[in-house]
Amino acid sequence: MTIFPPDPNLTALHLELARLRGERGWTYDELARRSGLSRRTLIEIEQGRTIGSITTWHTLAHALDVPLEQLFRALCEGHQPPAE
Repeated sequence: MTIFPPDPNLTALHLELARLRGERGWTYDELARRSGLSRRTLIEIEQGRTIGSITTWHTLAHALDVPLEQLFRALCEGHQPPAE
């Protein structure tokens, strides 16, 4: 029997980005300046209209000075851990 993992919680990922940006008091323009990403890209990612590439998330993690794992941990929010 094949067991499929739950779908990633993309909403939680977008909310984590918004939380980290807000925690720093940064506008989209400030995060764009610090990351080199466009303001439009940041808005679309944070509002869930696009997911962004792994390179984009890597860039955001560096700009926000957090480990990439911290951002991606949100993808499993609400999931049950796998049974052993």
